[in-house]
Amino acid sequence: MTTVFGKIIRRELPAEILFENERFIAIKDIAPKAKVHLLIIPKKEIASLQDMGEGDFPLLAEAAQIATKLAKEFGVESGYRFLTNVGEGAGQTVFHLHFHLIGGNPLGDMA
Repeated sequence: MTTVFGKIIRRELPAEILFENERFIAIKDIAPKAKVHLLIIPKKEIASLQDMGEGDFPLLAEAAQIATKLAKEFGVESGYRFLTNVGEGAGQTVFHLHFHLIGGNPLGDMA
């Protein structure tokens, strides 16, 4: 599976990298939905949350830890969304698991 995120991880495409360790990379979204819109992406290629294997679930806790760190760093720790879309019906357009951290202005209902 090669996606735009895989290409960013391998440095084949440019991105504004905000955080990186052995398992994750975090970048700014190129089409932000709010003042702060970051993507937290595991380096392991997993299509979506639904496709995680038993050994992959510790990635969820690490993604949450990264999100809280970045939320504080970007000044949105008092109000933000942390979410992932699963499948086209939910709006997933890149089939490489990733988490959105969105904040910085009122977000309203998601309905």
